[in-house]
Amino acid sequence: VQLQASGGGLAQPGGSLRLSCVASGFIFSIADMSWYRQAPGNQHALVAISPSDASTVYSNSVRGRFTISRDNAKNTVYLQMNNLRPEDTAVYYCKAAIRRSSDSTFFDNYWGQGTEVTVSS
Repeated sequence: VQLQASGGGLAQPGGSLRLSCVASGFIFSIADMSWYRQAPGNQHALVAISPSDASTVYSNSVRGRFTISRDNAKNTVYLQMNNLRPEDTAVYYCKAAIRRSSDSTFFDNYWGQGTEVTVSS
């Protein structure tokens, strides 16, 4: 299983970016899909979660500005980031809890490689 994240880049304060993360490989089902970020000198921090029940959870720092969504048919999770701020600058990572076959009842966590977002004028 692989997760491929894309969509990062340079944006001005107040601008927008849309991140995508596609899961591929032997996938039977996916539970939670989520985004984390790591700013220089900081630890990984949760940004948003999209559980399989279509609910969403956001960190306080992005609520109202970012939207997480998913396309289950495409095994893809998105992060629409609006009204970006310099403090949103970080490497963004996607994570997915994946069940690889019907023979297993366990979900393993897989991480994407990260996509860099820089917010600067």
